[in-house]
Amino acid sequence: MIVDVKDIQEGYVKSETHKHVRTIEFFHPQSNSLPAKLLSDLAHEITYAGNDKDVRLIILTSAGQNFCAGASFDELLKVTNEKEGTQFFSGFAYIINAMRKCPKFIIARVHGRCVGGGVGVAAAADYAIAVEGADIRLSELSLGIVPFVVGPAIERKIGLSSYSQLAIDSSMWRNGDWARRKGLFAELHPSVESMEESIARLSDTLANYSEEATIELKKMLWHGTENWDTLLLERAALTAKLALTPKAREVIAAFKNKTKVSTPH
Repeated sequence: MIVDVKDIQEGYVKSETHKHVRTIEFFHPQSNSLPAKLLSDLAHEITYAGNDKDVRLIILTSAGQNFCAGASFDELLKVTNEKEGTQFFSGFAYIINAMRKCPKFIIARVHGRCVGGGVGVAAAADYAIAVEGADIRLSELSLGIVPFVVGPAIERKIGLSSYSQLAIDSSMWRNGDWARRKGLFAELHPSVESMEESIARLSDTLANYSEEATIELKKMLWHGTENWDTLLLERAALTAKLALTPKAREVIAAFKNKTKVSTPH
């Protein structure tokens, strides 16, 4: 994957295929936060890979120190009405639904911290492999909003009780071991090398399995989520209303220059 200076400044989504495995990589200089364009590009790349007959498996990864810092605060502060807000929060609805409906398994390579929507992306993967230091936090409530859009994906993966813990204590970081024990991460490795070895092993194995069988297994694993095309967009509209309240605008503005994921206390 070749990255030029403009990509480093504005972020990118890039992909490549090797031995029937499509690797999709995203990056944004603000701790891998995801503005609307990158969310749209990610959803498009996942959908395209899912329809590519040469692809049997997808690996979703990111560059930089953190896996994903969630939504872009800069874009959120530009929202002035509910229509714009709904459009803004729908970005994560589109990527989660793209991952859900993709007929190929998606492995998330989680090499660093996840915040807000980033936790939702990890949860929407069919299998997440992480390394120690991949701490997670749902910070929405502390900003005056609620993790409505990513909530169904997270709750599906770790259960209502664990999801509520993340959503309610929104200032607390949970470490990678907590995420593994709750089921968000399928594996947690002590080093990047160990993580890469596991991803390579599983990728080689899955890419050689029956395509028909893996498609049917994925359908079964996502059974009961057929209403998410509508549900997640409705959740985006609810979040937009909260984001426009005076308190939320005040808090989000105060966090504008803190989009870099901070070190857990």
